[in-house]
Amino acid sequence: MASRKEGTGSAATSSSSTTGAAGKGKGKGGSGDSAVKQVQIDGLVVLKIIKHYQEEGQGTEVVQGVLLGLVVEDRLEITNCFPFPQHTEDDADFDEVQYQMEMMRSLRHVNIDHLHVGWYQSTYYGSFVTRALLDSQFSYQHAIEESVVLIYDPIKTAQGSLSLKAYRLTPKLMEVCKEKDFSPEALKKGNITFEHMFEEVPIVIKNSHLINVLMWELEKKSAVADKHELLSLASSNHLGKNLQLLMDRVDEMSQDIVKYNTYLRNTSKQQQQKHQYQQRRQQENMQRQSRGEPPLPEEDLSKLFKPHQPPARMDSLLIAGQINTYCQNIKEFTAQNLGKLFMAQALQEYNN
Repeated sequence: MASRKEGTGSAATSSSSTTGAAGKGKGKGGSGDSAVKQVQIDGLVVLKIIKHYQEEGQGTEVVQGVLLGLVVEDRLEITNCFPFPQHTEDDADFDEVQYQMEMMRSLRHVNIDHLHVGWYQSTYYGSFVTRALLDSQFSYQHAIEESVVLIYDPIKTAQGSLSLKAYRLTPKLMEVCKEKDFSPEALKKGNITFEHMFEEVPIVIKNSHLINVLMWELEKKSAVADKHELLSLASSNHLGKNLQLLMDRVDEMSQDIVKYNTYLRNTSKQQQQKHQYQQRRQQENMQRQSRGEPPLPEEDLSKLFKPHQPPARMDSLLIAGQINTYCQNIKEFTAQNLGKLFMAQALQEYNN
């Protein structure tokens, strides 16, 4: 299962043990038609995820957990979840896989859905496009084809709108990850760009009729003054923090570009040296032939000129994907603020 710190680890081990069980929840769709078109989440699962972060998440601390449910045709129904427990480096004897298996066994005993369908993770200002998340989701999706990862953003949720999104790795990226070849040639051959790494799956939150009635009554009893905060024109530090994180990622991208340009220059220089060596060798052989001497023996040029290793391009793609996420967050935030400004301007002109 996905480790709390590195995001990788025993995901494939625990996930593969539930693959057969998850397959029982399928409808008409067979193994060839396994794409998930929609994710249906019970309201209880959303509340559990929010509560988990409020109890254990602090600042940049990431909380993670397991999603349980079943697959019905092309719809993934998430009906329950449980968190990964917090533990420190001193808890060397703690076995996450054993803990998750015991949890699912206990849920099965009380007749609750216990089939493994993915995992969830909180994020800090949308900073979730990382190598750890990619490796974890690949392990899940390789073992359970319909699995998803839910990304919960507590900071955007605190501003008044629930931020919960479901992602899956695209089929192209799954093929590249299976080959474990992240060279520029392999990514170019697979047509992998940062837009083709993750695919977002639409989410529908489902509640029972009794819960809907309760929510309606609670909304009627809620204080009207609290709703006025949605019209606040203050941007607080949300926009500044997103811009700062965006600048950091752009700096990382610039460093990767410098490394790649250095690799191209070194490769070009090596090719010139190889060509010059071959020309000198050819001229020397011609001189030896004119003197009636045997030509020089052939040499392995790959040993004389060892090729430079190209830098891995996957990290650059992840940075580009994270930059795109920050830009989308800034776009959404500024669009809301611009709407408030136009509304405030219209009210001021009306009052004047």
